[in-house]
Amino acid sequence: MSESKIPRIVVVGSLNMDLVVTTPRLPFIGETIEGSAIHYIPGGKGANQAVACARLGAHTQLIGAVGGELFGEDLVRSMEKNGVAIEAIARLEEEASGTATILHTPKDNCIVIVPGANGKVTPDMLEKNADYIRNADLMLVQLEIPTETVWHALTLAKASGVRTVLNPAPARPLPDELLKLCDYVTPNETEFLSMNGRSEAVEEGLSGEEAWAGLLRDWEDKYGSKVVLTRGSRGASYLEEDRMHTVSALPVEVVDTTGAGDCLNAALGYSLAQDRPLHEALAFAVRAASFSVTRFGAQAGMPALEDLRKQ
Repeated sequence: MSESKIPRIVVVGSLNMDLVVTTPRLPFIGETIEGSAIHYIPGGKGANQAVACARLGAHTQLIGAVGGELFGEDLVRSMEKNGVAIEAIARLEEEASGTATILHTPKDNCIVIVPGANGKVTPDMLEKNADYIRNADLMLVQLEIPTETVWHALTLAKASGVRTVLNPAPARPLPDELLKLCDYVTPNETEFLSMNGRSEAVEEGLSGEEAWAGLLRDWEDKYGSKVVLTRGSRGASYLEEDRMHTVSALPVEVVDTTGAGDCLNAALGYSLAQDRPLHEALAFAVRAASFSVTRFGAQAGMPALEDLRKQ
């Protein structure tokens, strides 16, 4: 596919209503503090990545589920408003929609997720919507839905020759057979160490970057998937010709880091679906993620192509 063509991307993942509480700092254990505001914002890793892909101009289909309450209606309406196709979003009347409670401070955030309807996204749902996967140029998937469903999505994509990006968040143990189905895996440093059963990357006699390179090399040799290591304000890194290469984040005034990782994953997938080489795709993705943190709200921060041209 040339860059002039519009990529077809399918996202298999979660939709959450984000309850964002802004506070001057995070509370200590057992402490009650007063927040300054609360916002109800459509989110979820699947939904965020779908919106980001659609904003960039991709034909984007989201496969997921919401509950039968008003949150569910709002989540579907938000997807439609942002140009995401909604035909494969199931409405589960007896379930509550997924929620994410986000404590947002000027420096960082922490998140507690209640899966709700996201936990009911099943392999059977994927079978009913399998043509969306088979006809895609690339599939994005995350871990806010059941592992068996992620596995089935990757199996369907592999059988159809569709490239895949697994964003392994939130981190949890995954079968080797599942990991061998992925083309790209995009953990942050903490997630990658957890996936390797490690608490730190540095080994005796090695510098930090040499140790990270060793972990990436071992992973790629074992699973055959390409690792893109996301590193927050430092950008993202990958291994090429046995050397670590890092694409640095742009210097920006940070307003809200929520959704920056989702933006990077979506922009990476968008670029890879246009057959750009990894170094170009990652440079584009890091630029998009750098832009996203300059706005409040995960989905509101997702840039359009025009935003990135002006940057």
